[in-house]
Amino acid sequence: MKIVIPGGTGQLGRILARAFEAGGHRVVILGRSAGAGVVPWDGETIGPWADELSGADAVINLAGRSVNCRYSETNLREMLDSRVRSTAVVGLAIARARRPPRVWLQMSSATIYAHSLDRDQDELTGVFGGDEPGVPAYWKYSVDIARSWEAALDAAPTPHTRKVALRTAMVMSPDAGGVLDVLCGLVRRRVGGPAAGGRQYVSWIHDHDFVRAVDFLIARDDLAGPINVCAPGPLPQREHMAILRRALGVRVGLPATRWMLSVGAWAMRSDPELLLKSRRVVPGRLRAAGFGFVHAGWESAAADLVARWRAARGDHARAQAPALIQPPPTTRSPS
Repeated sequence: MKIVIPGGTGQLGRILARAFEAGGHRVVILGRSAGAGVVPWDGETIGPWADELSGADAVINLAGRSVNCRYSETNLREMLDSRVRSTAVVGLAIARARRPPRVWLQMSSATIYAHSLDRDQDELTGVFGGDEPGVPAYWKYSVDIARSWEAALDAAPTPHTRKVALRTAMVMSPDAGGVLDVLCGLVRRRVGGPAAGGRQYVSWIHDHDFVRAVDFLIARDDLAGPINVCAPGPLPQREHMAILRRALGVRVGLPATRWMLSVGAWAMRSDPELLLKSRRVVPGRLRAAGFGFVHAGWESAAADLVARWRAARGDHARAQAPALIQPPPTTRSPS
């Protein structure tokens, strides 16, 4: 297959590129920064990069400003604009392609759903956030960004290309700078305990299953629209971190209050919403379609990830690339 990944220079793009290239597929990365093997684009206007989409089997658009920043008015505007504009221009390029790609997988976010402590959120019954009581009003911005992102995908005139919105939870991988790397660093400093009580749910997915889910969705011509890309076992943050501490062999994890989290997020140039919002998201459509998770539970996933995280730092090598693991018999992979 030929797979084009706009915005593929970040962590998720590297995970997918390593895996698909290891599987013998041709991967084309579109990126704003120049580099070996990167086709330049600006994420806003049609250019020579658009020729790469003609004849491609799949386009996986990951473009958008990182959410790991302070939620200032400027940063929120950049998050919105970078997502909506890049999605619109990818849609325009597909519409103009002589041979449109078969499928367009568009990154979205599990944060589109409401803060929820007592109910699972799937694609059919999940409630969008923005109006739930008892949470900071500015959390609505993240939901509005996700909804605008998906609206741009829906509006793109691509009748010959199947469209899938990847409502993705936190992807756990051993790569440097990723969310697991940050969490492991906190645990090793003995501060990886409950955050503001730790009742809020954490939705996540192991990087191997993330790659396999993308592979599965490329292959399944019958699946379109929003898909929750997450493991089936979200769990409260205090349990999530307790399991990670056990995997790392660290017994103590000091708790943090809300004001501590606010100060810490400010120091790390991030936002406490990333830790405090309860994302109790489940993969309803993936499971109904027969997708089988290799790492459905956090305990086994954490053990595998921590082992790879330690190995990568022990020999200073890159984390092992997740292969397109042979899926269970109920799924099929593209040829």
